[in-house]
Amino acid sequence: MFHPLRVSEVERLTDDSVAVTFAVPPELREAFRHTPGQHLAMRRMSTGGEEIRRTYSICSPAAAPGEDTVLRVGIRLVDGGEFSTYALKELAVGDTVEVMEPMGRFVLAPRPGHFAAIVGGSGITPVLSIAATLLAREPESRFCLIRSDRTAASTMFLDEVADLKDRYPDRFQLVTVLSREEQQTGLPSGRLDEERLTGLLPVLLAVDDVDGWFLCGPFGLVQGAERALQGLGVRRNHIHQEIFHVDDGSSTARRPLPGEAAHATLTATLDGRSGSWPVQEGESLLETVLRSRSDAPYACKGGVCGTCRAFLVSGEVRMDRNYALESEETESGYVLACQSHPMTAEVELDFDR
Repeated sequence: MFHPLRVSEVERLTDDSVAVTFAVPPELREAFRHTPGQHLAMRRMSTGGEEIRRTYSICSPAAAPGEDTVLRVGIRLVDGGEFSTYALKELAVGDTVEVMEPMGRFVLAPRPGHFAAIVGGSGITPVLSIAATLLAREPESRFCLIRSDRTAASTMFLDEVADLKDRYPDRFQLVTVLSREEQQTGLPSGRLDEERLTGLLPVLLAVDDVDGWFLCGPFGLVQGAERALQGLGVRRNHIHQEIFHVDDGSSTARRPLPGEAAHATLTATLDGRSGSWPVQEGESLLETVLRSRSDAPYACKGGVCGTCRAFLVSGEVRMDRNYALESEETESGYVLACQSHPMTAEVELDFDR
């Protein structure tokens, strides 16, 4: 469900990024109380009358019981991005934005342990919330942040990360790599690819002692980091990832692949109501539902955010791609409706599970 929230602050972080804070009214504070690492889906109408939805991660620490909810997101300009362009060039204090309640499973509830993150660019956004909340609430925790940015001037949340380093010098380890600029101290410039991470990580920390790894940022960085960690013997269930900026492919018509059902019927349950509809050629199961149920949950349509997650009750589907669900979720029967296509004549999804 979307709620109109008033913008209370727009802070310029870099030339191409801002942090936007929303005022949460008392009656919605519980609805917008987030777990560190979650994101918000937002929507607006374009000048052409098309609905635009985008997801942005929450960067503010999670509120403890009894505290007021602070809702702040980081937004970086994407080439040709209608919502990010609007946010950077037009959005102002006092404006109202339609915002969905927090979602996402790239999360860490505070607990004792040693945790680490490898992030690139705006991938710092959810990890900032994770690290700040963990260190503030759990004195028996440690956090190592390895971040990659193009230049110092393009680095988001410099002050917030520096504050964590000052407040928790014995529990917060920061490693910064710039890909296009030399630093006076620290690591040499260059990309953090699989080969470099394989050699670097064992030098920085005891890889086997880390209780959870959080990878966030561009596709290449996240995939390279995952391969490096698996090569170093890290178990798959200790690696959590979130990928940014994957093209949703919506501008290109999709042709059915071999094995997909030519004439299929989808039955779906959403908010306690069920319906059945024919699946049109080439469309995803989410698109099938949206033709009759405009309230079907989605944000990115690119297999990234996980907003459209549904349980496959019966039938078989093929997902074009999946950057949002953990292997445990897919093995338990969950799929991304925006990426799923029917392989059998009858398919049933449950969005309520």
